[in-house]
Amino acid sequence: MVSAIDLGQLFLTPTIPGEVWSSLIVMLIIAILAIIIGIQAKHQDPLKKPKGLLLIAIIGVQFFDKFVEGLIGTRIKWMGGFVMGIATYVFISFIFSLCGLPSPMTYMAVPLSLGLITFVLIHETSAKYTGLKYFKRYVDPIPIFLPINLISMWAPLLSLTLRMFGNAIAGFVLMTIISWGIDSLAGIIIPFMGSVGGWNVGSIILNPIITAPFHAYFDLFSGFIQTVVFISLSTIFIGQELPEEIDVKISEKGDVI
Repeated sequence: MVSAIDLGQLFLTPTIPGEVWSSLIVMLIIAILAIIIGIQAKHQDPLKKPKGLLLIAIIGVQFFDKFVEGLIGTRIKWMGGFVMGIATYVFISFIFSLCGLPSPMTYMAVPLSLGLITFVLIHETSAKYTGLKYFKRYVDPIPIFLPINLISMWAPLLSLTLRMFGNAIAGFVLMTIISWGIDSLAGIIIPFMGSVGGWNVGSIILNPIITAPFHAYFDLFSGFIQTVVFISLSTIFIGQELPEEIDVKISEKGDVI
């Protein structure tokens, strides 16, 4: 079986790691899908039921709008689209290693960039709704806490980045060890099959069979879980910066209760 490391070498240059090329491919895939969906939406007959990619996109938009509404309400109108885009990128990046290419998530710069996006939105949202009071957060409860508050402000960024990177690299390392073990055992268990082009035939046969359930867990299941965790924490972190909603009830006479 051709490993992610071997095929990843095809994308390596002296300056650009293979994971970055994988990330660019993932973004290109998403961009192409978005263009196709946009064209379908433009030519969709409003009297007919949508189908295909357009239907999937509509269902996705509705789902993520409700997802965000359930966590932080409806005060940030664009949040559903942002979460949908990030979730799509993160999940495809996690399962990208199934193609035999390196996953973008195993390169620290990628999860760090995603964490920075959330980090910037957290502070942008806080500054937008609190104005100059935004700076008061760094001296609460008393000014002497300024150094501690400046350190703690980076906690969301570190949490989001290290969680995704740690899970991705752990899965990558374990799959590499499993593949190496299968390659070694194949030469001992079924040595009579020989090799083709430098590849052990026994390994080529055994690798897909044995590693399939591990790929299902480390790539699909773990990727799904990490996607849910990332978008949930990002939404909650941003939502915490919003002012509390005040429920206003109107009586039958039109008076505010």
